[in-house]
Amino acid sequence: MEFNHVDFDTYFKHYPDENGYFGPYGGAYVSDELKAALQEITEAYFTICKSRKFIAELRRIRQEFQGRPTPISHLERLSNAIGNVQLYAKREDLNHTGAHKLNHCMGEALLAKYMGKKKVIAETGAGQHGVALATAAAYFGLECDIYMGAVDIRKQAPNVARMKILGANVIEVTEGLATLKEAVDAAFAAYSREYRDCIYCIGSVVGPHPFPMMVRDFQYVVGQEAREQFLAMTGELPDAITACVGGGSNSAGFFAGFLNDPVKIYGVEPLGRGSKLGDHAASLQYGSEGVMHGFNSIMLKDANGEPAPVYSVASGLDYPSSGPEHAFLHDLGRVTYDTVSDDEAIDAFFALSRMEGIIPAIESSHAVAHAIRLAKTMGRGSILINLSGRGDKDMDYVIERYGIR
Repeated sequence: MEFNHVDFDTYFKHYPDENGYFGPYGGAYVSDELKAALQEITEAYFTICKSRKFIAELRRIRQEFQGRPTPISHLERLSNAIGNVQLYAKREDLNHTGAHKLNHCMGEALLAKYMGKKKVIAETGAGQHGVALATAAAYFGLECDIYMGAVDIRKQAPNVARMKILGANVIEVTEGLATLKEAVDAAFAAYSREYRDCIYCIGSVVGPHPFPMMVRDFQYVVGQEAREQFLAMTGELPDAITACVGGGSNSAGFFAGFLNDPVKIYGVEPLGRGSKLGDHAASLQYGSEGVMHGFNSIMLKDANGEPAPVYSVASGLDYPSSGPEHAFLHDLGRVTYDTVSDDEAIDAFFALSRMEGIIPAIESSHAVAHAIRLAKTMGRGSILINLSGRGDKDMDYVIERYGIR
């Protein structure tokens, strides 16, 4: 199968290239001093992380500590309520800490241990990445600093408490809109000062090379498991798969398992309150090429060409750009990127909770909403949703803002 002359049989051998580019997107737009630090991580990744010892230890951790593989659930009642299309969910909400984030955090922290680093640094929006990294740091005995926007700290109080209980130092970021973009700014600034003794464990497939590649590779386990499980469960591949996209870590790993299959792939961005700039975070839908946080991708820009203000009801999706690989797959046409509004996501949040007994994260609810919409147009077939996280962290906020529907 080829899209615009890209052979997906050999895709992972060529993308990213040695400089970290997926086509025109990616790279490492950082200072010379940071380039040396990133080169150290790149070399460590290609030696340590490819060793039999590292792979065996990570596999053991995934099985014994994380509880992998996570299952696939047939959403039978929800499917019957919609029509004839059968909906399934890859249950990353059942991964330890309640989301997919631990998949790459354990890998990154294990790499930090092998490199002799004493501390891990990260940003977080919804708090799931922060909780996952705090968990990994506790597991390996590392110090942990988590940068989080003041707005998200208020919205995600349960996850803030979890990070502190796990021993992490949660650092409040008050600059700008005080959300995910500003948290990334602060974390990168800290890493620039402390890179000799720490590693920056970025929370998505964004940032300078090698982070988009590393996070995708550690998240690839989701797509690998899902493909094998769906075939074993049904005897065939799904007709379509769907996952939410902010920076895009859960979707990158999930999509990677199906890129060379005759499966329609959908990435779902947050439309928020509407299409007006500042009311959404749908960078692939409304953005243009630009550089931020050390990488080139598609981003939302203000009148001065700077990263624009963004908004989403989901704290983990309110980022003004998308991972460079997502921009590349968008240009190739291999993945279709669509949008879901706040209201649609909240409706899906309650629908899945009431019909299936699964309370999803608001981020994941965007993918559920898209699957429901898609199912109504298909008539028959199957859709596999990446349920990237559970909604415990969102319950107080949803009830306060929307009530019980």
